[in-house]
Amino acid sequence: MNTKTQPPKHRVTVTLPRGTLAAAARIARARKVRLSIVIAELLDAGLRTRVATERSSRVLESYRRAFAGFSDEEMMLLDGVLLDEPIR
Repeated sequence: MNTKTQPPKHRVTVTLPRGTLAAAARIARARKVRLSIVIAELLDAGLRTRVATERSSRVLESYRRAFAGFSDEEMMLLDGVLLDEPIR
């Protein structure tokens, strides 16, 4: 990988539960990569998931506020439900 595209790295000390560390170490051994690579990838994936979850929650709350004043009948009309046609 080109070093210009890699983000800067910083050394830190973290305390992890034994089981978490052992699982990450098994993944690193199986992939034949450094433990720090596995931990960085897993942390990055978790952070992306958290950001996506938070974004989804904000969007859902925006929709709830936007449609809060509509009655059930109005919501069905907005959803495209035709109330006057017989069901076949």
